[in-house]
Amino acid sequence: MSRNVIIIGAGGHAKVIADIILKSNDNLLGFLDDNKPKNEVILGYPILGKLEDIFSFADKTVFVIGIGNNFVRKSISEKYNVAWHTVIHPSANIGIDVKIGDGTVVMANAVINVSAKIGKHCIINTAAIIEHDNIIFNYVHISPNAVLGGTVNIGECSHIGIGASVRNNISITDNCVIGASAAVVKNITESEENSDEE
Repeated sequence: MSRNVIIIGAGGHAKVIADIILKSNDNLLGFLDDNKPKNEVILGYPILGKLEDIFSFADKTVFVIGIGNNFVRKSISEKYNVAWHTVIHPSANIGIDVKIGDGTVVMANAVINVSAKIGKHCIINTAAIIEHDNIIFNYVHISPNAVLGGTVNIGECSHIGIGASVRNNISITDNCVIGASAAVVKNITESEENSDEE
């Protein structure tokens, strides 16, 4: 059954989500954005208002946060008690026994393999690979072409950069940023902001 969907945010990331919604045969109503004027048109769909207007639409629609910043997604999701929509591109390959939390977006050609668990309001970006038995906590962003081996744990609000790879059986703490093309071969137990290392 198709749903009426409003995207929070109207930048580049939101436009990609809009494309997925349309390809999934849901009904995109438009965007809420604090930085664009009402009735401006994005991809043929209007800015419906600001984020503070969310409850005026809440009885007839579901929402997805089209903002790439993990901490902003967390803040919005915790502030507004509305129905959050999980958006999955038709070309994504989702294995059996996979759990995907509310508000998460899975983009084109992503692979999420058997028994992986994805938290809420995550981004599994274009052609990312999440192997079997991964646990991806809330508000994580797995960037395009990143590859996570089997039984990897990624902590809340962490970001795995474009083309990065994470070896099997690795755990990465909360609030951690893994750079583009990095190879993670040992556990990361402290985020950069909490580390004493230079």
